Amino acid sequence: MNIHEYQAKRLLHSFGAPIANGVAVYSVEQAEEWAKTLPGPLYVVKSQIHAGGRGKGKFKELGPDAKGGVRLARSVEEVVANAREMLGNTLVTKQTGPAGKQVNRLYIEDGADIERELYLSILIDRAKGRPAFVVSTEGGMDIEGVAHDTPEKIITVSIDPEKGVTAEDTARINDVYGLSGEARADGETLFPILYKAFIEKDMSLLEVNPLIVMKDGRLRVLDAKVSFDGNALFRHPDVVELRDTTEEDAKEIEASKYDLAYVALDGNIGCMVNGAGLAMATMDIIKLYGAEPANFLDVGGGASKEKVTAAFKIITADPAVKGILINIFGGIMKCDIIAEGVIAAVKEVGLKVPLVVRLEGTNAELGKKIINESGLNVVSADDLDDAAQKIVAAVKGN
Repeated sequence: MNIHEYQAKRLLHSFGAPIANGVAVYSVEQAEEWAKTLPGPLYVVKSQIHAGGRGKGKFKELGPDAKGGVRLARSVEEVVANAREMLGNTLVTKQTGPAGKQVNRLYIEDGADIERELYLSILIDRAKGRPAFVVSTEGGMDIEGVAHDTPEKIITVSIDPEKGVTAEDTARINDVYGLSGEARADGETLFPILYKAFIEKDMSLLEVNPLIVMKDGRLRVLDAKVSFDGNALFRHPDVVELRDTTEEDAKEIEASKYDLAYVALDGNIGCMVNGAGLAMATMDIIKLYGAEPANFLDVGGGASKEKVTAAFKIITADPAVKGILINIFGGIMKCDIIAEGVIAAVKEVGLKVPLVVRLEGTNAELGKKIINESGLNVVSADDLDDAAQKIVAAVKGN
C-alpha cells in the first residue's frame, strides 16, 4: 500500500524526523487560507499523486510549456494561481503512464535554503536477507539513472536486525555523504529514527529523495515516499486509514475485497490463473505470441466458487478485455471448482468475448465435463502453449 508524500512526512515526523511546515489542501480556497499561515516568503506547491517524477511531469490540459507538478511560489497570490492550474487537472509523469493521474490534493509547505541534496532509502536487501540503507550523494536525481550511469555513487549499508542501526552504521552513512558538524550530528539521530519507522510500521520501502543539508547546516526530510507490506496491514489500522482509493484502480480495489492477487495491465487478454509463477508464465506466453495481457490475476491455491466468480466478474468488467484465458493447474485448487465459478459468473454477467480454458490436475476431467455440458461458447485447450495460441488468434480474429 502506498501513501501520499504529506502523509509519509507526517508519519516520519511522529517518529522525530525533521520536516518543513506544510499542509494538505483540496481546493483553491484552502490553498489561499493555509498559505497565509506559513511564514514564507518562499512556498512549495506539490501535487499529491501516487507516482514519482512529479516535478518534471506535465499537465495534459495545460500544454507542453506549462510548469510541472512541483512548483515554487514567492507569494500567497502565486500559490493560489498555481493551485488553480493544478487542482483537477491530469499530471503525466514517467511513472503514471500516458493516462496520467488527476490531482485532487496539493501539499503546500515552506521553502528551504538548500545547500546539498542527498538520496536515502531503506528496503529489504533480499540477497542478504536484511534491511539495508541505500545512500548516494546524488539526491534529487532519478536514482535509476544514477544506478545505470554511475553505480559507484550508490552505496548499500546492510543492517543487522538483531542490533539495529549501530554507531558504526551511522558513521558509514555520514562518511558516504561527507557530513560534518551539525549535519553529521543530525545524521546520527535521524538514521536510527528512519530505521525505527521502517521496522515498526512494516514498510516495504522508505525513500527520502532528497534528504537535504540546509544552509544552516541542518538535515531535513524534503520529500518522502513510503510503501507498506500489504500482508502486515492488519497490524496497523492507523496506516490503513491513510489509504487513498482514488489513486488505485477500481478493479484492484474490488479484487482486494476477495483477497485476490490482481494487478491491472495495459493489454486486452484477461487472465485467470492459480499460482503467481504460473500467472507470470501465462502472461509471458501471451506476449510471446504477439498479444498483451490485460491483468495479472492469481486466484490462489484454495479459492472458493465465490472467489472464482468474483475474479471472472472483475476481468469482464474491464472494457479493454477482448478475450479471456483461464489457465488452471489443479493441486490444492480443484478444477471443478474453477469450472463451477466460471459458469456462475457467466450466467450472471454474460460472455461477450472469446474464452479459452485450460484445465489440468486435480479433477481436471470433471472440470472439463462441467464446462462442456454447460452450453457455454468456450474453447478448450490441451496445454498452455495451445491455450495461448488459441486466445491470441481469437482476439486477433484469425
